[in-house]
Amino acid sequence: MEIVHVPAMLEEVLEALKIKSSGIYVDATVGLGGHTEGIMQRAGECTLIGIDRDDKAIEIARERLRDYKTVHFVRESFSNIGTAVRNLGYDKVNGIILDLGISALHLKSEGRGFSFLKDEPLDMRMDRRQALTAEAVVNKYSEKALADIIWQYGEERFSRRIARAIIYARHINPIRSCGDLAGIIEKSVRRRGRIHPATRTFQALRIEVNKELEELPIAIETGAELLDTGGRLCILSYHSLEDRIVKNAFKKLAAEGIFNIISKKPLVPGQQERKLNPSSRSVKLRVGEKI
Repeated sequence: MEIVHVPAMLEEVLEALKIKSSGIYVDATVGLGGHTEGIMQRAGECTLIGIDRDDKAIEIARERLRDYKTVHFVRESFSNIGTAVRNLGYDKVNGIILDLGISALHLKSEGRGFSFLKDEPLDMRMDRRQALTAEAVVNKYSEKALADIIWQYGEERFSRRIARAIIYARHINPIRSCGDLAGIIEKSVRRRGRIHPATRTFQALRIEVNKELEELPIAIETGAELLDTGGRLCILSYHSLEDRIVKNAFKKLAAEGIFNIISKKPLVPGQQERKLNPSSRSVKLRVGEKI
């Protein structure tokens, strides 16, 4: 199946990175290679390091960028950006992008278990080498732990009710599929408006399985260390939990005299992009520059 990927705020990212042909850039969440391809098309002969923990994403991006000889791919978590870059022999880079959105690969590929719209095994692992899956979280975590995760990572006001329903259901039969879990949530929480009642819970489980919010501060701090003077760090976040971490990390780096915050307020996509690419509607772009 061909998966169409439209990179969010591509022009804004390319402008913010101040790309030059002699530069070294890192796409630390390469996904399907949309931003990476944009950087290479803009810069020509720059060096680019594409990092992703998903082997399938690396495979697709490598094929997409096969004509560019100065692109290197590393299968690694974005929190290990420093190790990935230095293992390739580079000490400093001129720009880094982190796109924190879930990839179209994860939502549309069969068997990945990210979407409540598909009745497939509860997985949600971005890196399939790891042991922890969404199925394990749902069937093994305590009611309190589930409620806390759904509240903290999903900002779901019915977190306790949903956790209670999960515990009740799994006493009868283990919860194995996305469809089963979505059905349990729908029965426990009445639908309000257009948002599916399972949306926030599925977000929370994905964040827990992949430790996304734990990795983000590490990636920002390590990325700042890697940047050469004048280098830019661009981060695209898609919900308030991510954006808050980015905002506070940038403030800390600025207070330490390491960063200039280029975007005092986050940049957001224009009306035309929101219309053509609905998945970009919630994205916020923050940019910092190494002093």
